[in-house]
Amino acid sequence: MLKFLLVTLGGAIGSGARYLCASTLQTATGSGFPVGTLAVNVIGSFLICAIMHLGITANVISPAWRLFLTTGMMGGFTTYSAFDYDTYRYVQQGAWAPAALNVGLTLAACFLAGMAGDAVARLIA
Repeated sequence: MLKFLLVTLGGAIGSGARYLCASTLQTATGSGFPVGTLAVNVIGSFLICAIMHLGITANVISPAWRLFLTTGMMGGFTTYSAFDYDTYRYVQQGAWAPAALNVGLTLAACFLAGMAGDAVARLIA
């Protein structure tokens, strides 16, 4: 039951953080491109890799905190379903270039952010 509560609380915090971050960035850029969704996915990719390194490899984060931070917070913070919908909307409109750009940027940026998160965590512990 404790694990369930950790994931639920983390998910609520992550979802709220996603809303604030994504909507603020989207409003600030005024872009028609889903900058907010891309940003939270890249930030989340960085953080989840850093957290996992610190938790599993360096043993700096306990299993309970790791569950709260990754499955809970990062699960609520990152937005695959929003990414999918944003891309699908482009395809429905026949806007294949922005759809491909969204897929390419998301995959490349999130992968690189994950590598960076792990690298930073290795410097820490």
